[in-house]
Amino acid sequence: MFNFKDMLPKIKDVISADMGDKKVFDKDVADVLGINQLTFATMKNRGKIPYEEILNFCAEKKISINWLFYDQATRSLEAQTEKYANVRYFGDIYASAGGGAFNYEAEHEMISLDPLMIGRLGGEREMKNIDSINVLGDSMEPTFKDGDIIFMNRTQDDIRKGGVFVVSTPTGLFVKRLSLKSDGMLDLISDNVHYSVESVDAGSVEIVGKVVGSMSSF
Repeated sequence: MFNFKDMLPKIKDVISADMGDKKVFDKDVADVLGINQLTFATMKNRGKIPYEEILNFCAEKKISINWLFYDQATRSLEAQTEKYANVRYFGDIYASAGGGAFNYEAEHEMISLDPLMIGRLGGEREMKNIDSINVLGDSMEPTFKDGDIIFMNRTQDDIRKGGVFVVSTPTGLFVKRLSLKSDGMLDLISDNVHYSVESVDAGSVEIVGKVVGSMSSF
């Protein structure tokens, strides 16, 4: 389980290279990440990771996100670069929110994944088929939490095999379990028992992809 507090010393080490002998404080990290200092303090106390800001930081500083999350040595990463894969991360797209169809032309960044994560998502050959987006809300708890990053395989759209899918409906983009009825209606099922099942016309729904993995924000 990842914790924001565990990452702070590494982030401060990177920032210190630009600050000379000056000591790096939490407020400096907040400024670099573009986070309000009060919000930063709250996230630190709760151990919540600002994934989008961390990804932007890694891209700007040209450091591997695996070093922050998995404590992998830089030398090891350099020696095994060919074993890593990049997938698209659409940081401004949220499942379980309004907004309509998935826009593949939307602004995105790249997430670098290590061999272990690649294996969990289906193997190297599947990486070209995988995109990642954010989860908004608690309707899929405890499976996925608000703020989680989910990885979806665009080529896996057969809902008869079960699983969780990202679907585009007339009312928005959702991450749900799906059940196709004999009358042509499609049930959108939440894992959170406090949410009722929603039914939509299957013909009005686009299966964006099957969720094959996630990165938790807690």
